[in-house]
Amino acid sequence: MAQKPHVLIFPFPVQGHINCMLKLAELLCCRGLHVTFLNSHHIHERLLCCTDIHYHFSQYPTFHFETISDGLPADHPRTGDRVVELFHAVNATTKPQFRDILTGLQFHSPNGRPALTCIIADGIMSFTVDVAKELHIPTILFRTVSASCFWAFLCVPKLLEAGELPFNGENDMDKLLSSVPGLERFRMRDLPSFCRTSNLADPGFQVVISETLQNLKADGLLLNTFEDLEESALSHIRTHIPKLYTVGPLHAHLKAREASSPALQQPSSSSLWKEDRSCMAWLDRKPLNSVIYVSFGSMTVLTRNQLFEFWHGLVNSGKPFLWVIRPKSVNADGDIPAELLEGTRKRGYMVGWAPQQEVLAHPAVGGFLTHSGWNSTLESICEGVPMICWPFYADQQVNSRLVGEVWKVGLDMKDTCERATVEKMIKDLMDVKRDEFILCAKEKAKLARKSVEQAGSSHCNLDRLIDDINMMNFAK
Repeated sequence: MAQKPHVLIFPFPVQGHINCMLKLAELLCCRGLHVTFLNSHHIHERLLCCTDIHYHFSQYPTFHFETISDGLPADHPRTGDRVVELFHAVNATTKPQFRDILTGLQFHSPNGRPALTCIIADGIMSFTVDVAKELHIPTILFRTVSASCFWAFLCVPKLLEAGELPFNGENDMDKLLSSVPGLERFRMRDLPSFCRTSNLADPGFQVVISETLQNLKADGLLLNTFEDLEESALSHIRTHIPKLYTVGPLHAHLKAREASSPALQQPSSSSLWKEDRSCMAWLDRKPLNSVIYVSFGSMTVLTRNQLFEFWHGLVNSGKPFLWVIRPKSVNADGDIPAELLEGTRKRGYMVGWAPQQEVLAHPAVGGFLTHSGWNSTLESICEGVPMICWPFYADQQVNSRLVGEVWKVGLDMKDTCERATVEKMIKDLMDVKRDEFILCAKEKAKLARKSVEQAGSSHCNLDRLIDDINMMNFAK
């Protein structure tokens, strides 16, 4: 009898990418596949410090961790404002190590694992495809952004050809794009943040474009989305990449599996910070749909002025708020105005990190002020929680436009965080326009749940992915 396939999963070493790719790894292990998860040393140490990850994955005898250097010193912040440094370090340092690891996994069986069948690598590390092709190993790339964002990346050459890029200043920010099908409802300010440059040699711009075009060389593409959510973008992507697997929301697959088998272990946290669970008891004491939850994710860095504008807006809204302020996420120190401390004492609760999926599922939470990271957006959609979006960088500008203009499940507040605007948007979300947002949000939540059910599109696509990996195994 043939051994089960062995898949190497290799994420880009930041929180959001680790998050969803670990969930994919667990789903593959649930189906009996062997999985080696290749982490950076830095990420792995953080996981061991902040989670029970090894204990959780011990229930899967076919799962193994391996580690590799990301090329940066331990004290590098690895935040969104310096992510290009991380990208260049990975390309310079990790690529030769990756070849050595692949060679070992391809030709022998460490710890009883079968030889390698295929690789599922992060789509912004295209060097994985080149190395794998040399060793004749099939590679499927995983883009951890929305389908709409990936389509926008893929269309940048057409936007350049049509003269809609490069960026020509503030006067063009609200002009609707007209040259590319599938982007008609997007403005210049809604394109990925890397497009906001007048210099086509800008390193961030060049990295994103070159990596996206390299994705076309892989044996397939994985996206953490579902058909009913991004049908238009997906249809356009398929004209370039027919072998497309939409398998999201990945966390919803695991949640559905847990609900159907209560004896299973709870899903494990993959957080790089210790979760402060005291916020759950605080939420328990709050009325239904009364709390605005605030988190700007794992990579956003706020200025002191931005911090205080958000803070004044939250306090002035009069709503209870739960605010995640990640360690080292604010670029300045100093005294805090007395009115903010008093307003927080009365109505607010602040933590360094929170169990976000549980928070969004809590009945007291009525809205989410978010950076519009794709994981956060999907988690909010799955719980039917309307959003106020303040995107920081990368794909987040696209996602906030989807939330506010396309799906109508919240408000897009990009490029401003004045206290009066923050206050007004919270009141609109939680009171004035609540009914219309809730109606749309609940409908999207229903579609998300349907997608991971037995005959749902994402469930079927996950089956198709596993069938294709099995075929690769037979073809070895």
